[in-house]
Amino acid sequence: MASSIHASGDSRGPAGTGALPRRKVPLFVWASAAFVLAIVVVAIAAPLVSPYDPIKQSLRERLKGPTWFPDEGRQRHLLGTDQLGRDILSRIIYGSRISLIVGFAAVVIGGAIGGGLGLLSGYAGGAVDEIIMLVVDAQLAFPFILLAIGIIAVLGPSFGNLIIIVGLSGWVTYARLVRAQVLTIKEREYVIAIRGLGGSTWRILAKHIVPNTLAPFLVVTTLELARTILLESTLSFLGLGIQPPTPSWGGMLNEGRGYLDSAWWISAFPGLVLMSTALVVSRVGDWLRDVLDPTLRGA
Repeated sequence: MASSIHASGDSRGPAGTGALPRRKVPLFVWASAAFVLAIVVVAIAAPLVSPYDPIKQSLRERLKGPTWFPDEGRQRHLLGTDQLGRDILSRIIYGSRISLIVGFAAVVIGGAIGGGLGLLSGYAGGAVDEIIMLVVDAQLAFPFILLAIGIIAVLGPSFGNLIIIVGLSGWVTYARLVRAQVLTIKEREYVIAIRGLGGSTWRILAKHIVPNTLAPFLVVTTLELARTILLESTLSFLGLGIQPPTPSWGGMLNEGRGYLDSAWWISAFPGLVLMSTALVVSRVGDWLRDVLDPTLRGA
C-alpha cells in the first residue's frame, strides 16, 4: 500500500508548497520595508526622539507653521504646532505607538480567532461548518462601523476596547480564507491516505494542513495590518477611539478639521504619515501575494 501511495501523482502534497523560486526583491519592497521599520523604531524610541512633550500646551506657540530654521525668540517646530501650541512632530511620533499597537494586536486577535474557527469549520464540516459560516455571513452583512459605534457607546471608549473592536473586525477574513484552504487540502489523496492509515486528526492538522495555509495567511495578515491601522484612525477621527489629549493620527486629523484654511499642517502631516504607512504595508502585502501564490509566480 505504501508503494502505491508514493506512486500517486497527488502524494507530493499541495501544489505550490515546494521551494519558492528565487526572485529579485524589487526596490519598492526594500523601500517599503525600510519605511515600516523606521516607523516601528521611532514608535519604540519615542521618548528619545520626540523633541517635545506631545501633550504639553503652549498658547504662545499656538498655530505656528513649520519652522525649519531657528528663529530668534521662537522655538523651532519642524512640522508646526496645533491650536493648543503642541508640537505636531512629537504628537505624530507618539501617535505612531497607538496605531502600531492597535494594528499588531488586532491582527493577532483576528488571526487567532478567525484562523482557529476557519480550521474547525473546514475540517469538521457539517453542522459546525454551517453555524460558523452563518456567523461569518451575518457579520459581513452588517456594517461593522455601526456595530463598533454601538459597542463603544455601551462600553465606553478606551484603549483596551479599541483593540478588541478592531481585532474582531477582521476575524471573518481569516475564517473564510483558512476554511477554503482546508477544504481543498483535506481532499487531496495524500491526506486521505494518511487518514486511512490511521493518522490522528491532530497529526494531520499540525503536519499537513496548517503548514500549507501559512503562505496565504501571511499575505492576508499583512493586508489586514494596513486595514486595521486605517480603522483605528477612523474610529479616533470619529471620537470613538483614543481620547484627547493622548495623540493619535485619526484624532489629530479630527482636531485639524476646523483649521484647514489657516493651519493646514495640523491635519496634513498626520494624514500624510497615515496614508504612507497604510500604502507601504499594502504594497508589501501585494508583493508577498505575488510571490507566494503559485498561480501568479509565472506572471
